[in-house]
Amino acid sequence: MPRTIWSGSISFGLVTVPIHVASATENHSIQFHQYHLQDMGRVRTRKVCELEDREVSQGEIGKGYELSEDNVVPVPDAELRDLPLPTAKAIEIQAFVPLESIDPIRIAEGYYLAPDGAVAAKPYKLLVQALGRSSKVAIAKYAWSGRERLGLLRVRDDVIVLHAMRWPDEVRDPAAVDPPTGDVSDEEIEGALALMETMTRDDLEGSEFEDAYTDALAKVIEAKREGRELPEVAEPAEQPGEVLDLMAALQESVSKAKTARGEGDTREPKKTQAKRAARKPARKPRSA
Repeated sequence: MPRTIWSGSISFGLVTVPIHVASATENHSIQFHQYHLQDMGRVRTRKVCELEDREVSQGEIGKGYELSEDNVVPVPDAELRDLPLPTAKAIEIQAFVPLESIDPIRIAEGYYLAPDGAVAAKPYKLLVQALGRSSKVAIAKYAWSGRERLGLLRVRDDVIVLHAMRWPDEVRDPAAVDPPTGDVSDEEIEGALALMETMTRDDLEGSEFEDAYTDALAKVIEAKREGRELPEVAEPAEQPGEVLDLMAALQESVSKAKTARGEGDTREPKKTQAKRAARKPARKPRSA
């Protein structure tokens, strides 16, 4: 079990499930520090009081809300912990909804919820099985790190997962983006669907879904550590130019995708063939 980052309970009507919370993900990216290039001395961030112009210890630092530049309201951690929120100690389920009703843009990081002790085993399993049988997810409220949050509970391999969610007002209106107004033909849509079909997968396993950047960076660091030549950089794939004929680009993409998958048939989709045939004018019989 990963390190516990919060302990509390799930509140489901009158049912309470004591739980521990642990992060469901981990970061494997290579982390860098900052160094003075002249002598490779570590460069660190120091916390300095702007009024006294001196470095202060962590024990001297607290939270505050700035009303104006000269007026700051101190808010101690103890007061944040004592806020009259029922969600400060419990993840309170508010509703159950179909997962497809949730816009994915609102779903954020995930956490595993583990039952806390033998007393939690049965109600925990009850919630797992009820969620699984209902094919729904639970929407809950909880309070961590000084703010109340909205969350989504779902089941993954018999374990309850909590996903943090963004509040509705935290998601920007897509109207802020000016979508293009051009039209596309049914033939071009069929071509795009054919390309999607050749790129359809049943899973996300394979080298194309691995972190090539981190792997290449690790090889560079290892070579420098051992005093070897840096690995050769692969030539980047030729970037496509401006698309002048969208249909031709789609057909070429389908052909390349099928070749990559070892499929020999690179013909157009039958629907596209039929539409091409329908558009051809009928030949007039030759006069005698």
